[in-house]
Amino acid sequence: TGAISSLQRQMEIQESKLRRIRSEKEMLQKHLIEQEVQLQAVSDKFCSLTEEQKQEEMMVMMEEENRNLQQVVMEQESQLAEQNKLISELQETISQLRAEAVTTRLQLLEQKQAHKEMQSQAEALQHKELQTRVALERISTKFERYRSKIIQATFSMEGIQDPLGELTDDQVLEAMQKIFNERMEFQQMLKNKGSR
Repeated sequence: TGAISSLQRQMEIQESKLRRIRSEKEMLQKHLIEQEVQLQAVSDKFCSLTEEQKQEEMMVMMEEENRNLQQVVMEQESQLAEQNKLISELQETISQLRAEAVTTRLQLLEQKQAHKEMQSQAEALQHKELQTRVALERISTKFERYRSKIIQATFSMEGIQDPLGELTDDQVLEAMQKIFNERMEFQQMLKNKGSR
């Protein structure tokens, strides 16, 4: 948005320069027309004089006036050419600034769209994280109930001492393994006794 504002300010400055130069160009063209009117007036005046006055009084003045007017016309034509060149450059600059403004707007729209998509993805991830936490809590609850039942079943057997404090998983496994081993030994003894 700042880049677009800057480009718009530059465009306004360039367009203001263009308007000023066009105004100066119109003034020069108006002045040129006035000079041509003066030249025509002098020429008409010269035509209305007598032959003798033309030769004696007006010839020098006309030549001088013509030189002056030609010099003014050349200078004004040179200024017009320079201003036309500057107008073309300013128009090209304005076109470039407009193109940059369009490009900046497009980039801004793309960034907004990307931000919107990222926000949507973030919301989807948050929802998925919430679902995962709920599932994890459910699994943890089931695991704790299952572990509690295992501990209860393991330490309710005869010959197994009640735990003194909170049991680790290794201690539970060790107690279960001890029960399994004792049952295997007992079954083996029964088999041996039966064979005899």
